[in-house]
Amino acid sequence: MPAKTTLDDDRAVPAEAVTPLIRGVMVLRRLTEAGGTLSASGLERSTGLARSTVDRIASTLARMGYVRLDGRDVVLAPRVMELGNAYLAALGLPALLASHADALADALDESVSLAVADRDGIRFIHQATRRRAMSLSFRIGDRLPAERTAPGPLFATEWTDAQWRAWHERRAADPQDRGFPAVPPREHTSPDEDDEDFARRAERAGKDGWALDDQLIEPGLVAVSVPVRDPRAGGRIACVANVVSHTSRHTAAHLRDTLLPRLRTAVAEMERELREAPEPQPGPAPSGLATWTGASKQELGREFVESLARGLTVLTAFGAGRAELTLTDVARATGLSRATARRALITYEHLGLVRQSGTRGFALTPRVLSLGFPPLSRTSLAQIATPHLAELADRVHESASLAVLTPSGEEIQYTARAATTRVMSVNVTVGTRLPAYATSLGRVLLADLPPGERKLDASGAALRPLTPRTITDPSTLTAALEDVRAHGYALVDEELEEGLRSVAVPVRDRTGRVVAAVNVAMHAARRTVEECVREVLPELVETAGRVEEDLGVAGRFARVSVE
Repeated sequence: MPAKTTLDDDRAVPAEAVTPLIRGVMVLRRLTEAGGTLSASGLERSTGLARSTVDRIASTLARMGYVRLDGRDVVLAPRVMELGNAYLAALGLPALLASHADALADALDESVSLAVADRDGIRFIHQATRRRAMSLSFRIGDRLPAERTAPGPLFATEWTDAQWRAWHERRAADPQDRGFPAVPPREHTSPDEDDEDFARRAERAGKDGWALDDQLIEPGLVAVSVPVRDPRAGGRIACVANVVSHTSRHTAAHLRDTLLPRLRTAVAEMERELREAPEPQPGPAPSGLATWTGASKQELGREFVESLARGLTVLTAFGAGRAELTLTDVARATGLSRATARRALITYEHLGLVRQSGTRGFALTPRVLSLGFPPLSRTSLAQIATPHLAELADRVHESASLAVLTPSGEEIQYTARAATTRVMSVNVTVGTRLPAYATSLGRVLLADLPPGERKLDASGAALRPLTPRTITDPSTLTAALEDVRAHGYALVDEELEEGLRSVAVPVRDRTGRVVAAVNVAMHAARRTVEECVREVLPELVETAGRVEEDLGVAGRFARVSVE
C-alpha cells in the first residue's frame, strides 16, 4: 500500500515540502484520532507507511517527549500539548475569556464552551464542564461539523461563496461525517434537505444574533450559542460562547428563554475584555532547538529523523505576542536556517496548519490542535505521573507513589503508584488513605500550607502514636514541618510502621503551589537514612521535576485533575 502524502485530500504536494514532516504530522493525527494510543502495526495500517518509517518517526517523537513507547504501543505524552499551546497562546482568547466562561458555567450549573471556526467546522478552544453522570464529552481541540452545532450557523454568516462551496463539497463527499471522529456518524442522511436547513439556520442566526442546537449531534443534547465579536477586528466573530445541556434539564426552547439572556450578558463582558485588553507582550521564544536536534541526530543516528524534529520546532516559535511571524522571525526563534524554516512553513501551509497573514507573515490555524491535544486535554495528574513513577521504581528498585492531601487536610490519599518486584515490599494501593502527620508524603503536603491551615490538634489528641517513633507533640511536628519546608523534602523513619522508611518531595503546579507529593518507601534494612538522602533523594527530585514539566505543559490551557 503506497504511503499517503496528504492528510485529507488529493492536492499535489509542493515540491519544497518536507516529506518526513508530512508523515510525522500524519502519525500524530492518527494517534489523536485513536484516543492517544496505537500499536506500531496499527499506525502502519492507518497511515500506509512502511513499518521501518513508523518506527523511526516514533523514535524521533519519543526523543522529543511527544510520545512514549510502551511495549508495542506508541502513546501520546503531555509534552506534545506544547504544539496546541503555541496556537492557543498566539490566539490569546483562552487567556482573556476562559475565566468568564468558567464563571458562567458555575452560575448556570451547565457546561460552557468557547469555539472558533475551523474551515467548514468548529473547534473548541475552552471547555468548562459540569461533573454529572450524563455530561459533555467534547474536549479542547475536538472538531465538529458546523451544520450539527449551535456555533456553526453563526460562523457561517461570515462565510464567503468559496467557503460555502467547500462545505457543500465536503457534505457530498462525507454525508455521514466520518471525517469528524468526535461526533457519532449520521445514521440517516438527506444531504439536500440538511443543506437547505443549515442555510436557513445561518440566515436566521445572522438576523437573531444567536443560534440553537436542538439535538443535532445526538438525541438529548441541546445548546445555545452567541458570537463574541472582536471590536479591534471590525466586529468580526472572534469565537462563539456556547451553553450545552441535556433535555432532561432543558428543552432547546427553554434553554433559549431562560439561559440566553445570561449568556448574552457574559458575552458582553467578554467583548469588553477584548476591547480593553492591552496588546500582549511577546514571551520568550524557544532557544537552542536547532543545536538540540543536531545533537540528537548525532547520538541516535538514522533512528532520529532530524527534518521531522526541526519542522515541529517551527510550530513552537509562535505564542503569546507572537501570533504572526515572518520567515525571518521563525528562523531567528528556532535557530534554523531560513531555507529550513521556509520549507517547514510551506509544508504546514499545505497541511492547513499555517496560513499566510498579511504580505510577509504566517499564523497558526486551529488545526494545530489536532496534533495530540484532545486526548490529553482531560488528563489527570495521576496519568501524567505514572510513567515517571515506573521509571523511578526501576532505577531505585523500590516502590514509588504519588499522593494528594484529602479535603479534610488530615489524611493523604494515594492516586498513583509503581510497585517493584521484591519478596518484601510496601503494600499500598491507589485509593489508600493514611494519616498525613506520620507519612513523608503528608509532611511535604502539610509543610506547604500556612501554619493556620494545618490540621494539627493543639491538645495532641489527634496525633496518635502509631509506633514508638511517631511524633505526637504538636510543637515538635510543627518544627519538623518547617524543616521540611526549608529543605524541600521529608524523610520519615519508622513513624507510620516499624521497619518502614520513606522519603518524599513536593510536586508543584505552574503557580508554584504544591498539589501533590511523590515518595519512595522501603524496608529500613535496605537503606540507611544517609543512603536515602544520598541515593534516593536526587532521583526523587529529578522525577518530581519531570512530572512538573509535564503538568506545566498540560495545565497551561486545560484543567488537570489532581484527584
